Amino acid sequence: MIVGQAGRLQYEAILFAASLQRASAGRPCKLYIAEPQPGPNWPNDPSIRDPNTRALLEDLGAVFVPFENRHFGHAYPYGNKIEALLAMPKGEPFVFFDTDTLVLQDLTRVPFDFERPTASMRREDTWPQIELYGPGYAQTWKSLYDRFGLDFESSLDLSWPDEYWQRYLYFNAGFFFYKCPHEFGQRFLDYALSIKNDPPRELVCQSLDPWLDQIALPLVIHGLGGGRNTLPEGLLDGATTCHYRVLPLLYAREPDSVVDLLESLAEPNKIKKVLKQYDPFKRMIYQGRGHKVRALFDRDDLPRREQAIRNTIKREGFWMR
Repeated sequence: MIVGQAGRLQYEAILFAASLQRASAGRPCKLYIAEPQPGPNWPNDPSIRDPNTRALLEDLGAVFVPFENRHFGHAYPYGNKIEALLAMPKGEPFVFFDTDTLVLQDLTRVPFDFERPTASMRREDTWPQIELYGPGYAQTWKSLYDRFGLDFESSLDLSWPDEYWQRYLYFNAGFFFYKCPHEFGQRFLDYALSIKNDPPRELVCQSLDPWLDQIALPLVIHGLGGGRNTLPEGLLDGATTCHYRVLPLLYAREPDSVVDLLESLAEPNKIKKVLKQYDPFKRMIYQGRGHKVRALFDRDDLPRREQAIRNTIKREGFWMR
């Protein structure tokens, strides 16, 4: 399952669908594209209206699933991944991916335990941001576990010291899975709305935008019996999938095999003529800007933090998304 809508996501969805089709190698995977519909929470129609894009995605095996934004929308588009879950087939195991992902190997080989959800551990210490005289990590996170009646102590990774961010359960929301999208989605929605509308006082110094989904996600996963690394390490966000986030970052830091796959997927004329409609993809993939970004970095000695990579690309005038 991915979310697709007008703009950048519809072009990323094409690359995701093409990579999934190629990696499946005759073992078909069912791909749903959850599509937000026009409504009062959107100033413009968010659906994919280009007939060539829709036809191409369907040719790549995608099934469109429309959904309505009752709580989020333009003001917080990351909420799409929460509300879309409730439009998916009830009771069917699912895996959600962000559209800015490439499938590198057959997903059916991944030993998903749909009773024990998890999410991406390829993340940085983006939330909470600790203020000098404000609550620390433990106090901040415990206030959320207490809010929803969850056991805080059992969520901790005691191999890390107290007040170090990796001690506390935190994910990137680039993928997650469970045995039922409705059960996961309803809890995700309930937790996110509670945090958004009535945050604990310990969050008074914290920004919820754009982090709301990643604040609620570990609480959902812990409450449903999941946690860290319920999958073997190195598969998702590793050998099996690549969550590249934006094309400049893909060219900057991913191995040659991922760049080669990207450009191979984008080569067929039926895909090229659609992707070239989106200027960042046209310039990055087809006009060689991506390789100019790639030349700025040594993949064996990348900056430790993603922001430093972004800043270098922006300074050189190559940033696009």
